Amino acid sequence: MKKLPIFTLGVEEEYQIIDPDTKDLKSHLSKIVDAAKILLHDQVKSEMHQSVVEVGTNICKNIHEVEKEIKFLRSKIVDLANDQNLIVGASGTHPFADWQDQLITDDPRYHNIIDELQDAARSNLIFGMHCHVGIENREIGLQLMNQVCSFLPHIFALSTNSPFWQGRKTGYKSYRTKIFDKFPRTGLPEYFDCLNSYDDFLDTLVKTNCIDNPKKIWWDLRLHPFYDTIEFRICDMSLTVQETMCIVSVIQAVVAKLYKMNQNNMNFNIYRLALIKENKFRAARYGIDGLMVDFGLRKEVEIKVLILELLDFIDDVVDELGSREHINYVHEILKNGTGAAKQIAVWENTKDMKEVVNFITTEFTKGL
Repeated sequence: MKKLPIFTLGVEEEYQIIDPDTKDLKSHLSKIVDAAKILLHDQVKSEMHQSVVEVGTNICKNIHEVEKEIKFLRSKIVDLANDQNLIVGASGTHPFADWQDQLITDDPRYHNIIDELQDAARSNLIFGMHCHVGIENREIGLQLMNQVCSFLPHIFALSTNSPFWQGRKTGYKSYRTKIFDKFPRTGLPEYFDCLNSYDDFLDTLVKTNCIDNPKKIWWDLRLHPFYDTIEFRICDMSLTVQETMCIVSVIQAVVAKLYKMNQNNMNFNIYRLALIKENKFRAARYGIDGLMVDFGLRKEVEIKVLILELLDFIDDVVDELGSREHINYVHEILKNGTGAAKQIAVWENTKDMKEVVNFITTEFTKGL
């Protein structure tokens, strides 16, 4: 049987920088990023808000290399934050921070975005995890992007970790995605019949001054305009390293499985974008605890059941990818809840948002 290609991985995580006394987000005035660049070079960068630090792995050949790098990056940012008497947390939103209190990073790129998008950009105080999967052939990458969309709500549901916004329990397991919806060119990607059509779409946006470069396509999933990767952008920032590794492993396995099917001339059914949006909403609202729609059967099914079906679907590529141990952690998430459910449990037990912050900062360092 023909071996799978190496589906390289690159993972980006966005961390919250927090005052240990107030438990609020704290602008670090680039001190952490500047210090980190000496050690980590281009693996760390500032984000629009000064209370955010983004890290990224190098290109990794497998999930084990990703795990090693994420543990290293989390540890270094924790150490550098401690040097500034600050702590680090992981959640798609901060439980009670007010975006109006947050300083903007002094960078022309962010000034330009705010000039264009105004309060939609200023209020975009959110934290995500992005995963790149290497695909050398961009035409195949585009076809995989079209097919992967059906699975995005399942992956997203596992990652939900932002139930609070500005001191309120929102009723969503991922409110982060609702905040980001205010940006243009977000959400699920359109269907493109060929690579030329996709590239022509990007070229049209640039030539008409809708965007100044193709990276300003902020979809939940995109064929990257500059790298030979498919980039998954839908996930909330994960509480723990284990959760990140689990979700990244599922993402890689879904891409590998669909690639394998395509190589064997087996087509995966592509559903209308409007239908997939229905499942994305359900994932944002309920996480793994509600119902999604099986469009093949045309009926509602428990999200947990659909996720187990997804595990069955990818099972034949998992061992070749070497990710079974990480994939199996899905069962722990299904049993114990996503980050959002755990945050809500802390809130319901304590009625104290500061205790929720204590929880997300403690979870951040688990397993390091």
